[in-house]
Amino acid sequence: MHSGSPTSGVGRVIAGRYLLLNRLGSGGMGHVWLAHDERLVCEVALKEIAFRDPDPTGDEREARVARARAEARHAAGLRGHPHVVTVHDVLEHEGLPWIVMEYVTGAVDLRELVETRGPLAPAECARIGLAVLDALTAGHERGVMHRDVKPANILLAPDRSGAPYGRVLLTDYGISVQPDAGETRYTLASVLVGTSGYLAPERATGGPPTPAADLFSLGCTLYHGVEGHGPFERESHLAEVTAVVMEEPRPAVRAGALGPVLRALLVKDPGLRPSATEAEAALSRIVTPQAEGYARAQTDLGSQPPWTGVAAPPVPAPPGPAAGADGFEPVVISVPAHRRSGLPRALRAVLAAALGLALALGGVWYAMAHQKSGGDGAASPYGSAVGLSAPLKDGECVLADWPGARFQGVPRLTPDPSCQDKAPDGQVMAFVTAASADEARRLGPARCEERTQEVRERLADVRSIAVVPTGAGFEAAGRRTACLVLGAHGPVYGPLGDRRNGSDFTDTANMQRRDCLQTRSDRDARLVSCGGPHDEQVLGFTRLGKGVTLTEARTRSDAACAKDVPPRDYGFDPSVYTSGSWTSQGAWKSGTHFVVCTVRKQNGGTMGGDGS
Repeated sequence: MHSGSPTSGVGRVIAGRYLLLNRLGSGGMGHVWLAHDERLVCEVALKEIAFRDPDPTGDEREARVARARAEARHAAGLRGHPHVVTVHDVLEHEGLPWIVMEYVTGAVDLRELVETRGPLAPAECARIGLAVLDALTAGHERGVMHRDVKPANILLAPDRSGAPYGRVLLTDYGISVQPDAGETRYTLASVLVGTSGYLAPERATGGPPTPAADLFSLGCTLYHGVEGHGPFERESHLAEVTAVVMEEPRPAVRAGALGPVLRALLVKDPGLRPSATEAEAALSRIVTPQAEGYARAQTDLGSQPPWTGVAAPPVPAPPGPAAGADGFEPVVISVPAHRRSGLPRALRAVLAAALGLALALGGVWYAMAHQKSGGDGAASPYGSAVGLSAPLKDGECVLADWPGARFQGVPRLTPDPSCQDKAPDGQVMAFVTAASADEARRLGPARCEERTQEVRERLADVRSIAVVPTGAGFEAAGRRTACLVLGAHGPVYGPLGDRRNGSDFTDTANMQRRDCLQTRSDRDARLVSCGGPHDEQVLGFTRLGKGVTLTEARTRSDAACAKDVPPRDYGFDPSVYTSGSWTSQGAWKSGTHFVVCTVRKQNGGTMGGDGS
């Protein structure tokens, strides 16, 4: 029976027991009905498997029916879970399976809720995320992947206390009959992949369903909840799938404390995403903040887990897009990129970009001075620990002297006006103003994270810190929090913003994506305009193993870049262009071993100015 058949309408009795009352919606594999169970005298939801083709082939019918039957059994195995819609029974009627499910009175799905009420507060999205994560984990422990986590598959209903959206339920464990307003689904070899804009990149390229893929979809879903649209929303389904594989998610502007969690979940490489346990911990800290204290980010690439999150100070803040309506400062997340996955070649450039982004978004540091009572007032705008007698200036480079390991404790800062002579650790990239010292302390770190995101995404190994004025030094600091970008594991060797064409690079640390280079020797490069003749252009970054020496790297780096950041994936004709690379001592001294990957002409000719 194909979709829309008049014989499947209201008043029909299924299996001699279930009277169809009205259609609740339709999806990719059939219809959802409100039905009356004449035996138990209660209402249930029935999912009817139907076909768009009135005469499907035998193989198609058999495969689809078998898959629906198996997946219904999987969902039934989660019966009783507080965050999963209960499956009561699977039956056959006229040769097709029907799935009998719990009817959730008063429920609205997350997509509908956002459409009618607008984006949700970050803390509310985190609460929903915890419930969905709990449901996913229960399935994963049984070997069941959901494969289609999206806003339309999350139901919000009144709980026992009467809270209108207190109950959170995950539905449609791959059965594909939850109403979805015509959202296109993609199949590969008769296997459901998911919904465009919400499926993981490795699934889009034919990889198997995994817990990490479900977590990527969860990240997309929570992004939709807090931002009001998906991270890869485009004008067509094909464009959305392409964006999932090849593009970074749109920067979140309303996510506040939830933003770093979303970025970690949406990393392209599944090996670099947080585990369910790590994601749960981060979301829990947003819903139930920890005791007062400033954040500590992890910095040791070799010894830290692939994803860690530590809560920033849980000081209530007024609602607003900068801190989020939940009022808590952002969770600080470190994403050391020390693992690769064996994904198809189409993702290599994306994963290399994700590697650079993971390094770039290694953490946002909240550098609030610890001023003693009676402090040093206007003479020290940021407190005695930071040690500056005058406020920082826009574009000013700094040297950072940490009391212990980098990003442990509060750094003592020294201005470096030249941005070159002493290999500066970082640079002031922006300021954010506040009405009071308390507001600066509460909102400054999140706002600095937003203001520095663009430059951090272009660099391989940097972090952001927010230098917040003390109460006594608030006026002396000009009522502003200074937003700095510092090298994560060493100096940045020169200015990061407002760089002058013609300036020489002394290290790869401040080479940025899309930089155009004039190459005078294999050790000598300078920054030039991309609008004129240039020898190379920076595409991205990759890393070499811990055991690779710098001497070995200089012979291997071109091949590594050709594999991980191939120019053809950036639109360069492989018959004309080839991969290039740059290495430096700084990346080996710091242990990061990152390589800058470029594109150049095979014949050694110039680019740009010659019409290329």
